Amino acid sequence: MSPTLSDLRKSYEHGELDEQASRSDPREQFEAWLQEAIDVGLDEPTAMTLATVGEDGRPSTRVVLLKGCDARGLVWYTNYDSRKGRELAHQPCAALQFHWLALERVVRIEGRVEKTSAEESDAYFRSRPFDSRIGAWASPQSQVIGSRAVLVAQAAKFAALHLGDPPRPPHWGGYRLVPDRWEFWQGRRSRLHDRLRYRLQDGAWLRERLAP
Repeated sequence: MSPTLSDLRKSYEHGELDEQASRSDPREQFEAWLQEAIDVGLDEPTAMTLATVGEDGRPSTRVVLLKGCDARGLVWYTNYDSRKGRELAHQPCAALQFHWLALERVVRIEGRVEKTSAEESDAYFRSRPFDSRIGAWASPQSQVIGSRAVLVAQAAKFAALHLGDPPRPPHWGGYRLVPDRWEFWQGRRSRLHDRLRYRLQDGAWLRERLAP
């Protein structure tokens, strides 16, 4: 007989995270963990869940891909007219979450969100494959459409219109989350997981251990 959902469980025994071994700067800690996820060959190590809130207070999540990380924050690109774009225009704060299951790790980041500069968005857009650039023109993201044929027709239209080198659409570009809070979670045995939170206090990062 197949196990019920309540019977499914896993013992986390891959690693540990303590204050002495962690970095004092959370971005450095994140970059070290991200590099390890890349090095061990995890699928989509840059995939992150983005949580936003609408005008009605209703939260929503979706998966986007990290495309930049430096002292200014974490960057992804999308359609500004999409649901997430509309919600960020109303409430420019968001949360990100990375879940690297094989490493039994989660990273959560919170902060305010701003648009990247037009120059940054242009540069990234030019680096994308031609089909992806056409897709940014063809898809009215988050809007109701009659069928997939609508997308195919739109893609053909814009491919013919922008032969060779499509410019960046005005409704498409980057967002940057500027963190004021990070949390690093490492699975441990007996559900006594390690949780280290960093929060910005008077311009410096305060590192705290949280109960699991």
